Amino acid sequence: MINGIHALIYNKEAEKLRAFFRNVLGFRAVDAGQGWLIFALPPAELGIHPTDGKGSHELYLMCDDLQTTIKELESKGVKLAEPVKDAGWGLLTAIEVPGGEVLHLYQPKHPTALGLAP
Repeated sequence: MINGIHALIYNKEAEKLRAFFRNVLGFRAVDAGQGWLIFALPPAELGIHPTDGKGSHELYLMCDDLQTTIKELESKGVKLAEPVKDAGWGLLTAIEVPGGEVLHLYQPKHPTALGLAP
């Protein structure tokens, strides 16, 4: 039935952000036509949390070793947007990306569902 998730990022500097995903993060892509890149993503999981307010969506990039990942990204010129914090369930930070946006990055401490795709 469902065979994947298609996520979207809207950004004022879309071309630069596409280059960032391709050249810095190393994500592979297909060209959907006229330079519109669609990136293959690593395995994913979905957490559903309760809220008393309006619903929202968040995007987190996951890694096995946050400190090593930070060092690798910094060697490519990426800057942290937030200091690393321990949230109990994981180590969290965020990185600056083109367009003045940030992407959250975390190392989970909880069991993950990666590899359990239906």
